[in-house]
Amino acid sequence: MGYDFHKNRTVYFEHQRLSTQDYIIPFIEKHFRIDETLRVLEIGCGEGGVTKAFVEQGCICTAVELSKNKFEKASQMLDEEIQKKRIELINKNIYDPEFYSQFKNKFDLIILKDVIEHIIDQKKLLGYLYTFLRTDGIIFFSFPPWQMPFGGHQQMCKSILKKTPWFHLLPTPLYKYTLKIMGESKGVQNGLIANKKTGISIESFESYINQIKYRVVEKKFYLFNPIYKFKFNLKPKEQLQLISLFPYLRNFLTTCVYYLVKAPAGN
Repeated sequence: MGYDFHKNRTVYFEHQRLSTQDYIIPFIEKHFRIDETLRVLEIGCGEGGVTKAFVEQGCICTAVELSKNKFEKASQMLDEEIQKKRIELINKNIYDPEFYSQFKNKFDLIILKDVIEHIIDQKKLLGYLYTFLRTDGIIFFSFPPWQMPFGGHQQMCKSILKKTPWFHLLPTPLYKYTLKIMGESKGVQNGLIANKKTGISIESFESYINQIKYRVVEKKFYLFNPIYKFKFNLKPKEQLQLISLFPYLRNFLTTCVYYLVKAPAGN
């Protein structure tokens, strides 16, 4: 499948399900029991592979997706679970007042997998999320740090740029020009330029959660992202301790981070 894994959304769905089953759920379960009593909210669920893994653990899930196309694909992929009322699938903006009033303080666990790096006002989102948590609820985040080799999502390119690490770190004018002369479509250009505006570093993320006073329960950095096991047949590997001692080196060589956080005290 290699760099073309995004083209087959059914395969992508299965990659997400397996990665969640094998790595995300065990990471969370070290601190938080996952069973049929749990109410889970996934924000930016895409085709629904992550949500599917939690339903398989017995959880009752609400999955939110803003993209109409992805929502329709998730409706197909999760049809059986939706019919059994194990999943409520919603095509809506979470800032919608109706969504807020319906789901305030309703969830034990909120999941954002590979979502926050696409959000424009990340601090606003982080300060809003915990309003959906029940007492002692918890939030899981994973994202590719901006400086990592493919942090710009350039794997979406059609040209050789899709295999060009760190290309997204070029100054914006040169980045735009290179995308254009390499023949990338206008849609790809716009998407990658948007990613350049919203990409998030480890330092930025930790600064935001510290400002909001989230409590970090655990974090884990990966040299090789667990999803690479399914995409590239690469065995997942945690970041080397020596590299972790040097933040700026770490930032360029960490392909994925996991964070588990609790809401600010008193909320």
